[in-house]
Amino acid sequence: MFKNIGKDLVKAFNTGVSYFIPVVVIGGVFLAFSLATGQAGDAGMEITNPVMKNLNAIGMAGIHMMIPVLAAYIAYSIGGKPALAPGFVLGYLANNPVEINETNVSTGFLGAMLLGVAAGYFIKWMKTWKVGNTVRTIMPVLIMPTLSALALGMVYIYVLAYPISLFMGWMTQILSSLEGGSAVVLGAVIGLMTAVDMGGPINKTASTFTMVLMAEHIYMPNGAFRVAVAVPPLVCGIASLIARSKYEEADRQLGITAIFMGLIGITEGAIPFAVKDLKHTLPAIMSGSAVGAALAAFQGVECFVPHGGMIVVLATSSPLLFTIDMAIGVAVGVVLLVVMKPKLEK
Repeated sequence: MFKNIGKDLVKAFNTGVSYFIPVVVIGGVFLAFSLATGQAGDAGMEITNPVMKNLNAIGMAGIHMMIPVLAAYIAYSIGGKPALAPGFVLGYLANNPVEINETNVSTGFLGAMLLGVAAGYFIKWMKTWKVGNTVRTIMPVLIMPTLSALALGMVYIYVLAYPISLFMGWMTQILSSLEGGSAVVLGAVIGLMTAVDMGGPINKTASTFTMVLMAEHIYMPNGAFRVAVAVPPLVCGIASLIARSKYEEADRQLGITAIFMGLIGITEGAIPFAVKDLKHTLPAIMSGSAVGAALAAFQGVECFVPHGGMIVVLATSSPLLFTIDMAIGVAVGVVLLVVMKPKLEK
């Protein structure tokens, strides 16, 4: 069953990406259009136009669906049609908070990828069971989906999510100890946490930390975080347009959507690029986010709304510095990514 696991995983990840990219595009395009008409307020970008509110709802549906779709089609590539349903369910579970020890835990796209692989191989293993003809007819529609979702869901909640909740608590303590100390170190740590899982638990920990400080009228960490959230998708999008020999045509088309998502502060726009090439993409976007956030923290740039990207530039204490810091972070990430990423094989 695991004889060709390397090739199976590469095929599975490519399959997952090919199916979830259109969902990313739907989410990114509609969010960009709708949020561009909003105004920065205490609750983030406030959209007043009824039509734009509906566009925003469509866009958010795409963003919420993309991780379950990724997990489902990774599972499908390995285990076939019976793996689709548990893949969707487990992907949704990974991307939505589960309360563990009074801490809401979600693992984002990394957890969804792991659960998608696990669901695929679980179903593949179940297909080897020797059962009677009567039971075999209900295996694909009843026994395989429900048993795999139950087993892997429980393992995720009680085995994987618990240590993640402890880790999130530990990271929050570290951030709290840095607050009030070196602004550069605080900003760099926020930037690294923001980019490392692109909307996952570590990113959410940094976001929660900055939101707590905002409640106490401390806005500098939020300024650093809002610079950092925009950098990963902007880096990936710009790099895909610049380094044409290193990206496929589909990647360059997706890069335009990623740029839109970066401008409105949706870090998840970098996920398709990270899934296809994590070892080159992740160091570049982490470096870019760390540099941009460290500069913003050093300069004391404050952001007064819980949203990010260039779309909230006028809701900051220094729009010029906010823009420059983001541009420098993006430039660093793009240079690193273009230099590290190899050319496409013919």
